[in-house]
Amino acid sequence: MADKKVEALKIIEEGLQQLESPKGSVAVGVQKLSRASKLLDEDDINLWAEIQLGNPKYVYYIGKLLKKMLEEFDKTKKPIQLHDKLYSKDLEELKEAGINIDFILTKTFCELKTREAAGGIDNSIYVLEEHLPYLKKHSNDKTLYLKDVQEHISYIKRTCHVYLTKLYDNLKFSGTITSSFDLLKNAVDDRLLDLDPEIATQLMLAFKAVSSDNKEEWSHALTTCRRLLESLADKLYPSNDLVIDKRTFKQSQFVNRLWQFMNDAIVSESNRDLAQTHVNYLGSWLEKTNKLTDKGVHFDVSQLEATKAVFHLYLMLADLIEYLDPSTTRSIKPNIATASLDELEALLNVRRDVAKAIVIARIKFNGLTLEQLKGIKGVGPKTIATAKEVFEF
Repeated sequence: MADKKVEALKIIEEGLQQLESPKGSVAVGVQKLSRASKLLDEDDINLWAEIQLGNPKYVYYIGKLLKKMLEEFDKTKKPIQLHDKLYSKDLEELKEAGINIDFILTKTFCELKTREAAGGIDNSIYVLEEHLPYLKKHSNDKTLYLKDVQEHISYIKRTCHVYLTKLYDNLKFSGTITSSFDLLKNAVDDRLLDLDPEIATQLMLAFKAVSSDNKEEWSHALTTCRRLLESLADKLYPSNDLVIDKRTFKQSQFVNRLWQFMNDAIVSESNRDLAQTHVNYLGSWLEKTNKLTDKGVHFDVSQLEATKAVFHLYLMLADLIEYLDPSTTRSIKPNIATASLDELEALLNVRRDVAKAIVIARIKFNGLTLEQLKGIKGVGPKTIATAKEVFEF
């Protein structure tokens, strides 16, 4: 078993390198995930990877169910209830094939795997990735469309990275973290993965960084924690001009915004107070350490300090996470504030100089609203309509 773990760890590291490299292959990353998860007997993760790789053993049964769900939705226009009696026979077939439907059939998975323009269930990550250069040049091939395929590949890449990181953490830290913390960490990671894969990835990367021997990694872990809290605040309680009990909620006031979300969302006063205490503690701590990291004074951040911050973040999220509504799940649309120059050009169908002007504007405004986009030279009503459809703001 020890040899298997060593081999799996090597494969996982190779997979993460592929996904984190600008020139890396998502398909290769998923291949590595499949091999490592099989070595470690992580059946659900292995099956997820095999589906992305187009394994017909699983694709057939899932495709059959998704087709029936899509036909039912087209007929009734009502939200699909997965455990409806209508699908009982199909679900039984999935179970007999070893498919954990609660793990595999997430909202994002079902949406993308039933969308023909994104490749659906029948096109593997190999096909999608190989076809991408053609779509970037021609926009579509009358079946697959660029923005849809990019969303599909982005979902596979993000989720694969989360699973590889989870396996990496389980191997790298086995025997060093108590089983009780493993329980808490896994619960938080899994719930965050459902809510927002990118935020889950940030948290796992912070946990990974505090175990490094590199002092700069400890500082980076704290910076990652701060960014995670900011992302969570943007998701749960966006900035606004309200004033409540003398608190304001501007973009930079992420602690106030998280505090107010919990005040609104958590009914139990004791639970709310505990969660808010965690946020206030973390906020003040990260504000202080962020000044150090901004200056590059990495040696002023000890490994113990960084580890405490990451562990405390897990505790805070454990208090908060059960109150997060699954309906807050992040859209799979890219955000215009973080989209690459190529994505802006391709998805908005604008000239290169207009895409550059958008990048310059979002740096100037520290982000970009729809109104600010309208003021950019070269951006007309057609581009605005497209932007509303393909981007988050």
